[in-house]
Amino acid sequence: MQQIIVMAAGKGTRMNSDLPKVLVPLKGRPMLDYLLDSISKTAQELKPIIIVSPDNKEMISAALKNYDVQYVIQEKQLGTGHAVACAKDYIDPRATDIFVLNGDHPFYKVETIKDFPIKHQGILSMITISLTDFEDWRTVFYHLGRVVRDEEGYAKGIIEFKDASDEEKKVLEINLNCFCFNKDWLFSHVDNLNNQNKQGEYYITDLVKIAFNEGHKVKVFSIPPEEGMGINSPEELKIAESLIN
Repeated sequence: MQQIIVMAAGKGTRMNSDLPKVLVPLKGRPMLDYLLDSISKTAQELKPIIIVSPDNKEMISAALKNYDVQYVIQEKQLGTGHAVACAKDYIDPRATDIFVLNGDHPFYKVETIKDFPIKHQGILSMITISLTDFEDWRTVFYHLGRVVRDEEGYAKGIIEFKDASDEEKKVLEINLNCFCFNKDWLFSHVDNLNNQNKQGEYYITDLVKIAFNEGHKVKVFSIPPEEGMGINSPEELKIAESLIN
């Protein structure tokens, strides 16, 4: 049985908005509303957890009051790994797996959210997108992390864009921060992450390399770019609106 964690603590600074990023309207609806609507249609047995900041909890919970979710506060924004760690004490004891998504990715299909945890095996699986190039609207993916696979096709690591070399930036498989973890493995490892990177943050993506180094096989499932698009700027918001059209 899995429990969903949605990371939604980000501010709307890059969106030029006073709203929390996940509440920025996409065709008149908060972008997080699209994701929560899809999650609600999968009939989750365990209540989803939304990671928010102290500044945006009340606003987000009021805007999305129609959804039966639990809010957990990330007191300081220290990275995605830290965000997930904040949920540890709020996980339902019946959960065996944890499904992590970003709140600024509105286009996940109901089928993907429903089927991915079923396909998940072992201690860690992940969803990616594979591109042919970064041309046209696909430029939105250029500044995201790159997925590195081993000879068997399993993931062995993720390189964040700001830490990537010029050669690594040519990789066309993109990380979406969408993972399924074995619960016990996740929470026995997430506190061991370090922030020795250019952002000074605790990356959830580092768990892929840790799993690989322990000998685990990290399965990868790809979805279409249109489904995996996230929104981080006004320009990307316009592209997202065009995809809805």
